[in-house]
Amino acid sequence: MPARVNKENFDAEVLSSEIPVLVDFYSDSCIPCKKIAPVLSKLESEYADRLKIVKVNAAFDDELVEKYGVEATPTLVLLNKGTEVSRLKGAVSKDEIVSLVDSIK
Repeated sequence: MPARVNKENFDAEVLSSEIPVLVDFYSDSCIPCKKIAPVLSKLESEYADRLKIVKVNAAFDDELVEKYGVEATPTLVLLNKGTEVSRLKGAVSKDEIVSLVDSIK
């Protein structure tokens, strides 16, 4: 299961990561977020050696939500070496996430 991060450990866990990081901005009351959670857990296992997946609770981490311009949950932000590469919004499929991740060279 992807680890939850917040503003205190975001730099260390995400921005300083040696491998790309997929950040899931979610909300506990968001039904699409709950539907995508098992997909992210599976991808975390499948891509363990080349992708890190973390979760940010949008209801509690306003600073990160504002910094990354998150307007709705779920929003998946893909960062590589601390820089945003791409993002997906809403209830997306596993294939869409895989395409996003595989686009990193």
